[in-house]
Amino acid sequence: MDKTEYVWQLVRPAKGMYFLSRPRRFGKSLLVSTLKAIFEGKKGLFKELAIYDKPYDWKQYPVIHLDMANCDAHTESDLRDYLARMLERQARQHNVEVDVQHSQLASSFSELIEKVAGESQAVILLDEYDKPILGNITNPDVTAIRDTLADFYSPLKAEMDYERFVLVTGVSKFSHVSLFSKLNNLTDITMDVDYARMLGFTEDELREYFADRIEEAVKSKGISTDELMKMLLAWYDGYRFSTANVHVCNPVSISSFFGRKYEFDNYWGTTGVTTVLFELARTTRFNFEQALTAPVSSLAFGAYEVENLDPLGLLWQTGYLTIKEVLPGPMGSSMFMLGFPNHEVREAFNTQLLAYYSGYKDAAMSSLVFKLTEAMRRDEVEQFMTTLQSYFASIPYDIRGGDERYYQTIFFITFLLLGSSIEAESRTNKGRIDAYIRTAKTVFIFEFKLDKSAGEAVWQILDRRYYEKFQNCGLPIRLIGVNFDSSKGCIDGWQEETLSSCQL
Repeated sequence: MDKTEYVWQLVRPAKGMYFLSRPRRFGKSLLVSTLKAIFEGKKGLFKELAIYDKPYDWKQYPVIHLDMANCDAHTESDLRDYLARMLERQARQHNVEVDVQHSQLASSFSELIEKVAGESQAVILLDEYDKPILGNITNPDVTAIRDTLADFYSPLKAEMDYERFVLVTGVSKFSHVSLFSKLNNLTDITMDVDYARMLGFTEDELREYFADRIEEAVKSKGISTDELMKMLLAWYDGYRFSTANVHVCNPVSISSFFGRKYEFDNYWGTTGVTTVLFELARTTRFNFEQALTAPVSSLAFGAYEVENLDPLGLLWQTGYLTIKEVLPGPMGSSMFMLGFPNHEVREAFNTQLLAYYSGYKDAAMSSLVFKLTEAMRRDEVEQFMTTLQSYFASIPYDIRGGDERYYQTIFFITFLLLGSSIEAESRTNKGRIDAYIRTAKTVFIFEFKLDKSAGEAVWQILDRRYYEKFQNCGLPIRLIGVNFDSSKGCIDGWQEETLSSCQL
């Protein structure tokens, strides 16, 4: 797939210094490898691609490629060892002598840049710069690790006279008052509309470049091309990185689908940041529903301090949430609605979140959701509630939260998971939870109370007329009131009532 038009836009200025953030497994390393080949003058590799015939001189430059993706250091000392070995390796590759000192890594890096550049200039490609920080978010040493990196990266600005081009990639952006204070010369193209398509596949690109594979998949699955494309986009599309109405598919997921006999599955996988996100969400009492239903300003996409991390920012930066809609804001600004980009990410995140909040393994959580879904499809309220009771009763005492936000999160995410198979929705407001499930035969309206009674829950549905939106649907409406005993950590009662025509 030819993305070299965007790459040419980056390399054609006489000097370029950029920062690009994208979620993990989104093609950042491939971009770095492409740039490396271009700056090494390997024009033959790009024959029949857009950049081949562009007005570019293909001059060879020495390339310093620093890859932080494999750094698993968890102490400042280990990080310094890793950085020192990386500098020594680069010095050997470029046949220069550099006095690498663990205590003076910035000076050693500066020396490397100057000697590699020589009488010309060097290209510096820094991939996954933030891996040591993200891997240590909950580590007491994370501040020291961040500061060590900030100092180590500082020559990228100090040695600008020796640099033809610099690209720094990562998942997150940490605040200008620390790491980026020394790299404020970088142009951030993360949300630049001109580069919204540079990584990932658009629908048109899928149809053009995967035409043969799409045809094979259609035959294999016995469905039409339109049906296959609809499923592919639902599973893997939806990432949006700018105000432009441009969305792309995860390239790894798409490639995995075609490479693994056309099976729809979660190829994006888990990330090392996930558990950190969940722990951060619990400690900050993060409101997941608000993140999915309330607009945010551009500040949500900014940089963050490791001492004061925002779960919403990390959810965006790590790819769990993306821009779903751009709304007009005050004074000509924009507001943004966020949401899960696609089915793959939504299912992975919600399943992992519930597993974290309950202690269930992912497989057990998937089995639970299947049982709940099937019970509703068969209108078996008794089976649904018995399964839900068993689920809550099995959550270990040391995992259960003691406040309403914990239980709100459990119910909200459960209904999000059910909503992938049947029409289900949960809404929270000031300590209450109301939810509904709509099947082909029935509408079920739920009200969950904490430390009150199932009767009160049913009364609230009637009193606040939660059923009004379903009055003209032509289906029977059944009201389910549920009470949860926080001291025992279990559902201690539920009550059902069918809505009669006189109550409507």
